[in-house]
Amino acid sequence: MRFEPHAYQEYAIERMISDAKLGLFLDMGLGKTVITLTALKTLLFDSMIVRKVLVIAPKRVAEGTWTDEARKWDHLNLLRISVVLGSARQRIAALNAAADVYVINRDNVKWLVYHYGRAWPFDMVICDELSSFKSPDSNRFKALRLMLPRIDRIAGLTGTPAPNGLHDLWAQVYLLDRGERLGHTLTWYRNQYFDYNPYDHTYTLKSGADEQIWAAIKDICVSMSAKDYLELPECVVVNVPVELDQDTAETYKHMEKEMMMEVDGETIEAANAMVLTGKLCQLCNGAVYDENGDAVQVHNCKTEALAEVVEGLNGQPALVYYSFRHDVPRIMATLKGVGIKRARELKGDADVRAWNAGGVDILIAHPASAGHGLNLQDGGRHIIWFGLPWALEQYQQANKRLHRQGQKHTVIIHRLLVRDSMDQIVAWALEAKSGVQDALLTALKARIKEIKGAAA
Repeated sequence: MRFEPHAYQEYAIERMISDAKLGLFLDMGLGKTVITLTALKTLLFDSMIVRKVLVIAPKRVAEGTWTDEARKWDHLNLLRISVVLGSARQRIAALNAAADVYVINRDNVKWLVYHYGRAWPFDMVICDELSSFKSPDSNRFKALRLMLPRIDRIAGLTGTPAPNGLHDLWAQVYLLDRGERLGHTLTWYRNQYFDYNPYDHTYTLKSGADEQIWAAIKDICVSMSAKDYLELPECVVVNVPVELDQDTAETYKHMEKEMMMEVDGETIEAANAMVLTGKLCQLCNGAVYDENGDAVQVHNCKTEALAEVVEGLNGQPALVYYSFRHDVPRIMATLKGVGIKRARELKGDADVRAWNAGGVDILIAHPASAGHGLNLQDGGRHIIWFGLPWALEQYQQANKRLHRQGQKHTVIIHRLLVRDSMDQIVAWALEAKSGVQDALLTALKARIKEIKGAAA
């Protein structure tokens, strides 16, 4: 595909090429990955300023996003990307592979630093989701900090920080400039820009402090909001790929094969399709109901992806849609694990009022209960589909809770989709926008024929 960058993308590319230290604070949907890869192409092949690039990313992003994006665009086909994941032996083999860009999971940063030590080979580092380095007490921050004197160029990618996320900005900016702009210690930063409340141990911005912070970092940070740069469409869909671990992937394939082979590919009916899609979608989400109606957890792959998306929002609220009742407790536990304190399930008018008043960080709802009549546009602009519904009307109406009259910002819809699974079949059927049932049946018949052909 031919890449024709928008003006703001051209500007961001030029800044990444010209600036050795850069924070690229771009909303989701503005193309941070293609911007970065395009700049890396110039730095590696044209100016040859850079020899070896390290990308540090969340596990889900490291697994496929960077390689997928490089394959997508024609101008990036020369870039060699090595994904450094798996066991220690697999990671070492990936590091020894001939490549230009090496992508590693952020949880392996400490391992990587101690693996190389003083022989650190990467002269440029990209921190994808820089906000995951917001804690100066984390092992990943401490480890990367040790290597800063050996890194010539560094760029941090993240969404535009919300006002309540400015407290977490110190560590992120420190990785870019080693304390030059926001102070060499977190204590100094807090004392300079925040008031401390000893009763609930919280920090609130001093009057005018947000403008002072932005003024201090504006020379090394590019901040762009989707509402300023996305003219059309007003609603952006971002598919978030989810990789199943090996054991779960094998379980899914076995279950899919057994269930698909039970039905006749030529005469499959809607009732059969509903049962089939329901079971496989449950497995994609991470748990299945047994014969007694009890939920049995199978994996955490999708909840881990949810955690990464929520962290990437930098404090912006989101409406999360679930598919099955057993999704709710696992979603709640995941949100608690990433420090979300104001999460609640949509059960009545009190929850609607709290959401619209800004009193809820994550609102969890089933699309059937939030599909019609609710005005939720004042509470946020992000929708996360933990699992997609089969019904087109339900899907469209649920999205319209935020994408409606009175919404002041671009609505961004994040869909968590397990690769090569029923998730993607349902997503494809919904995108047909008409005849969803027919589209789904057609896709299922094709999949059954594929499985029968493989078994023959």
